[in-house]
Amino acid sequence: MIVLSMCDYTGVMVKPWAEAGYECVCVDLQHPPGETREGNITYVGANLHDWIPPYGEEYVIAFAFTDCTNLAVSGARWFQSKGLTALNHGVQLFGRAKSICEALKVPYLLENPVSTLASYYRKPDYTFNPCDYGGYLDEPGDAYTKKTCLWTGGGFIMPEPKPVPATEGSKMHLLPPSEDRANLRSKTPEGFARAVFQANSQPLTTGEVV
Repeated sequence: MIVLSMCDYTGVMVKPWAEAGYECVCVDLQHPPGETREGNITYVGANLHDWIPPYGEEYVIAFAFTDCTNLAVSGARWFQSKGLTALNHGVQLFGRAKSICEALKVPYLLENPVSTLASYYRKPDYTFNPCDYGGYLDEPGDAYTKKTCLWTGGGFIMPEPKPVPATEGSKMHLLPPSEDRANLRSKTPEGFARAVFQANSQPLTTGEVV
C-alpha cells in the first residue's frame, strides 16, 4: 500500500504514513538519480514529466507540491520578464501531477501558494495557514502564517483545524537569501502533515494500528 508524494524534497508529508508502516515514494528532481531508500520512504530522483508510477502497485493517496516559482502571485512583478515559457512550465507541471493523481484513482491533494492557477485552472478547494494545524504536534508549533491553497479530489478528507496563535507571524517571507531558501519556504508544515494522515489513513491489513 503506497503513498505517493510528487515534487517532494523534504518528505515531511509522508513521514506519518511511513511511521505507521505504509510504503512511501517521494519523487523530486533534487533527489539523487535513481532510488534512495530510508526506512519506509523511497526517494526517487526524476523529472515528473518523464516519471510513470510503477504499474500494478496499490496506491492509497497521492500528494503533489509542484514548483510555484512561475505561478505564485508573490512574484507577479517578475512575470513579464520571465515570459511565456516559464508560465507554461509551471502550468504543465501542475497538470502532469493532476493527471497522475487522477489516473491512480485515489484521494489526492495538489498544493500551491496563492497563485495564477486560480485563473488558469480554477479556485482552490481549500486554503489554510500552518498555524491552523499546529495543535496536531506533540508540542504546539507551526505558529506562523503562509496562506496555502489546495486542489483536492478522489475523496480526500480535509482535516479539522487545531489552531495555535500565529506568534511567529509570516516568518517564511522574512527568510534571508540562501541556497536552500526555496526549499525552506516550501517545506510542508508538520502539523498539517499529521492532520492529513489522521483524517485519511486506514488501519493496515497486516494488523498495524494507525
